[in-house]
Amino acid sequence: MAALFHWGVGLMAAGRLSLYLDLIRWNRPAGWLLLLWPTLGALWFASGGWPGWHLLAVFVLGTILMRSAGCCVNDVADRDFDRHVKRTAQRPVTSGAISVKQALGFGALLALAAFGLALTTNAAVIAWAFVGLGVTLVYPFAKRYVSIPQAVLGIAFSIGIPMAFCAAGGADVPASAFLARVPAAAWLLLLGNLGWVLAYDTEYAMVDRDDDLKIGMKTSAITFGRFDVLAVMLCYALFLLLWAVVGVRAGLGPVFLVTIAVAAVQALWHWRLIRTRTREGCFKAFRLNHWLGFTVFVGVVVAYALP
Repeated sequence: MAALFHWGVGLMAAGRLSLYLDLIRWNRPAGWLLLLWPTLGALWFASGGWPGWHLLAVFVLGTILMRSAGCCVNDVADRDFDRHVKRTAQRPVTSGAISVKQALGFGALLALAAFGLALTTNAAVIAWAFVGLGVTLVYPFAKRYVSIPQAVLGIAFSIGIPMAFCAAGGADVPASAFLARVPAAAWLLLLGNLGWVLAYDTEYAMVDRDDDLKIGMKTSAITFGRFDVLAVMLCYALFLLLWAVVGVRAGLGPVFLVTIAVAAVQALWHWRLIRTRTREGCFKAFRLNHWLGFTVFVGVVVAYALP
């Protein structure tokens, strides 16, 4: 770990910081916001309200770090495909500005930092952290073999939900309880979030569908075919329905249901953006999805805050 730290200091001193920030999409925060809102929403559900500064800091920083580490792995795995797609051809690894070894080393640094945060919680959270790392490493290669690789991404982007419920149990939760400490409500939230990831990442895949067909990449947009828009809307419905069910069962009041309705209106707006399947419309819908997730999160926070 010390060697990795010194290596990281060296690369920053070399004046290449901007390249590494580009590698982790630092100037495009929509990616980690999509991961952050459902994770924090689950943390509020698990804690019955305000989770405390410690857990909030762990999950915010951990989310950003692991999303960034995932970008490093993804760009290395996809470098031969990305050069054939106009939107991704200039990514640092694909263009050769950052080597494979450097990208993986940087990703390892980020993952180690995230693991350090997990160490401040409990053993069950650490066990889930290893599960999340495994799925993160598998996802880039799923696009070669799985017809709907977005489902694998959905699992990776949902691991924070059971982690939140384990973390809310205190410091003494053993690793052997990493499943037992996850209630039915958490699994419903996870399934709903999986639907949301399928929705927005299918929109993202619709942008590159023509390029992906040429290079043989598998995506949900290709698999769903002419039913892609319908599939996206059904996935939005699954997300909002399951999170509404969990909210009602948790005793959250009308304010929460109002925010669910506002999020549903946003989903209908996305339908208007993607129904003609233009690249611009689909990409705009994808980029704006973090506002939909933020709306649901705000509903959870406000509902718990009200007397």
